[in-house]
Amino acid sequence: MGFPDATWQALISPNNECYILAKGDKIRIAHCVDLENGGNWLEYQHNCFVNQRIQPFKQIFRELYLVTADEKSVSRRYAGHQVQPRKTVALLKNRGWRVDDETGLQKVFYKENLVATIYAMADWFTPSDVEAPTLETVQFLDRKTWQNVAFDKIEPRIFSELMRDIDLVVSVAHTGGVDPEASHSTIEMRSVLIDETIKLLGFDNLKIPKNHAIISGKIGNYSVHLGSGVVHRQPGGYISILPVHSSHRGRIFLPFADDAPKTAEIISKILLLVKDNEIKDPTILRQLQG
Repeated sequence: MGFPDATWQALISPNNECYILAKGDKIRIAHCVDLENGGNWLEYQHNCFVNQRIQPFKQIFRELYLVTADEKSVSRRYAGHQVQPRKTVALLKNRGWRVDDETGLQKVFYKENLVATIYAMADWFTPSDVEAPTLETVQFLDRKTWQNVAFDKIEPRIFSELMRDIDLVVSVAHTGGVDPEASHSTIEMRSVLIDETIKLLGFDNLKIPKNHAIISGKIGNYSVHLGSGVVHRQPGGYISILPVHSSHRGRIFLPFADDAPKTAEIISKILLLVKDNEIKDPTILRQLQG
């Protein structure tokens, strides 16, 4: 694995190791599964960030979904999430899913002879917002025999991308007025982005234990949730910092084409609070000073 050189004759690793491509070599786009298995995913992320490489899509900072210990041939990791039928079908259709009259939502992998299905008590043909369906299970079926296929037989890249589709649905097409907490994989990616940003800017007053960024400021101490972006003063309560996405665009480097507004919002709040003694906004200052 490596970044292609200018002539596409070699692949260069983050440690400047060079692999010369020979005639007839077949190459493919590396997936985050490959980066994880290679053991140097963090080095690629750091290299991408320091050299400000703009990726055409989320690759090195892509969310990764692996099979858990309790998942054999059926996954219930999204069980209990209620989704909006219309929005769910619209989102998944753009990602190759279709509505089947027997199995519900399904995605067919012809080359691998697999059919992925999402089971939920819903009539996807006449979606109604009156009774939001609840997701139950995700499984893979053999396209010829329609028997369950164990997850350890599934190509890890296929499994990860399928779960990424469902995670998007749970995040975007959920019912209710409050976003569900971002997935663990998304939080891990944001942790890396924040850590690299803070290192480059030379701040030493921030720690990231689990799902929160803990900031020791000059005025006070703060906690920022990496999933929702909610800010709390410690000790104290909720602090309202409203994002203005258009003003941040282009000012924060994110190493992929998608400007990820929620990620940009969270990083913006953290950069604001690590320098809380420079804040001029009187509304925010009143909250920080209690």
